[in-house]
Amino acid sequence: MPKAKTASGLPENVAGALSYLLGPITGVLFLVLEKESKFVRFHAMQSLITFGGLVVVNIVLGFIPILGWGLGMLLGLVGVLLWVVLLVKAYQGEMYKLPYVGEIAEKQLGKM
Repeated sequence: MPKAKTASGLPENVAGALSYLLGPITGVLFLVLEKESKFVRFHAMQSLITFGGLVVVNIVLGFIPILGWGLGMLLGLVGVLLWVVLLVKAYQGEMYKLPYVGEIAEKQLGKM
């Protein structure tokens, strides 16, 4: 069964997975480009919120000597694991919502 195409011409599952590829950068890109697919827009928004938030927290932790650096490294590992899980779930066509972040993403999309 073929997947639905998106505004980019890609199947929804591929576009959803690509929205995680470069974190907040591809999240913004797919939010701007995709006007039709709720699936792709959701994953793009979740990518933007999740990985944009991780970037900000990591920057703040970088200003805290020793403890902050250690926590930043741990956060980096968690970020990589999240990235892989979210990318795979989107590619499998699953509307996988992270706790808390997924709800925020849906609310933000409802406002757009």
